Amino acid sequence: MKVAIYGKYYLNSTEPIINDIFVFFNNNGVEMIIESAFLKILHEKKIIQKEYKTFTSHKELDSSFDMLISIGGDGTILRAATLVRNSGVPILGINAGRLGFLATVQKENIAEFMQFIIDKKYTISKRTLLSLSCTPTNEAVEEINFAMNEISVSRKDTTSMITIETYLNNEFLNSYWADGLIIATPTGSTGYSMSCGGPILTPDVKGFVITPIAPHNLNARPLVVPDETEIRLKVSGREEHYLVSLDSRITSVKNETILVIKKTPFQINMVEIPEETFLKTLRTKLFWGEDRRN
Repeated sequence: MKVAIYGKYYLNSTEPIINDIFVFFNNNGVEMIIESAFLKILHEKKIIQKEYKTFTSHKELDSSFDMLISIGGDGTILRAATLVRNSGVPILGINAGRLGFLATVQKENIAEFMQFIIDKKYTISKRTLLSLSCTPTNEAVEEINFAMNEISVSRKDTTSMITIETYLNNEFLNSYWADGLIIATPTGSTGYSMSCGGPILTPDVKGFVITPIAPHNLNARPLVVPDETEIRLKVSGREEHYLVSLDSRITSVKNETILVIKKTPFQINMVEIPEETFLKTLRTKLFWGEDRRN
């Protein structure tokens, strides 16, 4: 078995997780290829001493890998997705921080869940992504033009709202007058979109959520559209530029630029361990069923 290891270092929680993973995989003859920047940190912190093979970019991840292990939080998984891209390599998220919706394996259960990996007792949850194209072209978007959670537009250097003309499959939908607009995948529906009042979609729903950010008109409500929909945006405002974000990556875009958002031709494969399902994570994260008064 061959796995890629990618992660973020957190002072108090990462070291025991890394030790458990490395001991388990070494004892079971698993070949580990470590992301070079992460391995450098592990050496500097003296968490591990041994040298390992490394990788530095998505070009080195191919079908020879059985899995990528992401150590950190949900943000770490979003960055891991930019390494996996269209390779089809499944991602398993191990949580080193607070409970996340993507990094579902908790540090208390690592040994048990790693055995599931060795025994291949897991399922794959396919996650839809969004792609973005800009007219005129924006160089900052060109290299990594996709997002696993959401693509959003928002105002820049002003407290004034922006106007976002929105078209679905070339049919006019609305001109949102708001602080911004979020286009979220089912995976991203539990993130930024949810905090702005958007609905939660289970990962297998074939749809996107369009959620306005603090709209001026209270009748501008979140909308779920089929994931085959092409969404076109044209933004205008008092400032010359506005912000576009793809997950945690953000860039400045000039007014009147045409943004086209649609489903990518590939998906990200997320590893789902028995007993750590999306619905269980949802109940735990949102405390559903905890109120015994009902």
